[in-house]
Amino acid sequence: MQGPLFSPIRVGPLTLKNRFIKSATNEGMAKGAIVSKGLADFHEAIAKGGAAMTTVAYCAVSPDGRTFEDQVVMSEDSAEDLKALTERVHAAGGAASAQLTHSGCFSFLPRRASKPTPVSASGGFNKIGAASGRFTKKQMAYCKMDDIRAEFIAAAEVARDTGFDAVELHMGHGYLLSQFLSPIYNQRKDGFGGTLENRLRYPIQVLESVLEAVGQDLAVLVKISMTDGHAAGYGIEDGIGIAKALEAAGAHMIVLSNGLNAESVSSMFGSNLPESVLRPPRNMIERKVMDWLRISGFEKIDFHELYLLENALKILEEVRVPLCYLGGVQSVEAAQAVCGHGFEAIAMGRALIHDASLISGFEDGSKVRSGCTACNECVAQLHAPAGVYCVLGSKPNPQDHQIRARDAHLSSA
Repeated sequence: MQGPLFSPIRVGPLTLKNRFIKSATNEGMAKGAIVSKGLADFHEAIAKGGAAMTTVAYCAVSPDGRTFEDQVVMSEDSAEDLKALTERVHAAGGAASAQLTHSGCFSFLPRRASKPTPVSASGGFNKIGAASGRFTKKQMAYCKMDDIRAEFIAAAEVARDTGFDAVELHMGHGYLLSQFLSPIYNQRKDGFGGTLENRLRYPIQVLESVLEAVGQDLAVLVKISMTDGHAAGYGIEDGIGIAKALEAAGAHMIVLSNGLNAESVSSMFGSNLPESVLRPPRNMIERKVMDWLRISGFEKIDFHELYLLENALKILEEVRVPLCYLGGVQSVEAAQAVCGHGFEAIAMGRALIHDASLISGFEDGSKVRSGCTACNECVAQLHAPAGVYCVLGSKPNPQDHQIRARDAHLSSA
């Protein structure tokens, strides 16, 4: 297949070979924070399968910035393994992006693994941390804001030095930078709270600092929630305002997602989490997360393709910065429609978990639609030993997540 889907695109200093990007989806393949052979296998398969770029999900900017204990920390300790991962992606013909994140108060870390009181835009009762015994959160002081901004810079520099082609700053889904943007979490009375302009101030400072540090070398993407997906949060007008501010600050591309992990998870996925998520969990971390989801409840949503398009088009009308559409692309027809509207790129998650070779199939005409059913059973596997995989396919080997990426060649010895 020819045409815009398989034409190159420029994103900052990076040229992508086509318009398809594997979106960041927590892989659950960094047990003990190890950048593992399994994690490298996963992203190599995406690159071999034809996607222009694959995004390594949730690379925490510090140990305290993790949501779960088994997540990558972007540090010199992980450098050799990160480099081994990016080398494999490059050898398979793809580019690699590191999603840089800090959890803020959205943390389920055990007490031994982090400070007792997590930080956030505002302090007070921590409804999320209550599941893990952290009943309060601390409003970030200005000095702490500077410290974490420096952590984002350092993490971006690690990404550059270990061979990543891009970084994606996560400003959505209820993590720290999103906590500044969302009125659900941000009740500050100073210059970082209240109006949208004020709520944007700290996330924009982080973006500008990262651009200054690595923007000449790496594409700097920003992932946002177009809305909080909740009545107490922000709506699409603020989503448009956020996109305009990111454009003015120099973001190379904005990835358009939606919703919050706790308050509006169904609006993020465009469908409900499966019953298996609510079954008796297999470990302590999963049990705490699922307890919270039971408390927060679910709005019944039936999946349909391009479920976020309506709001995405509203943002497209208002900005000129390259936009990456995310939300229910499962067919060539839908991908063509997205590009036809004027979005420069398409991010896909569950469809590529289901079939890593889907994009190659689109290109050679052997596939026109994903077999993904949007059942979200893959989400239920996040904390399972094998990590995220499609239950309609084969399960990866959990032992691969105990082998460092740098030592992958030893696994067959």
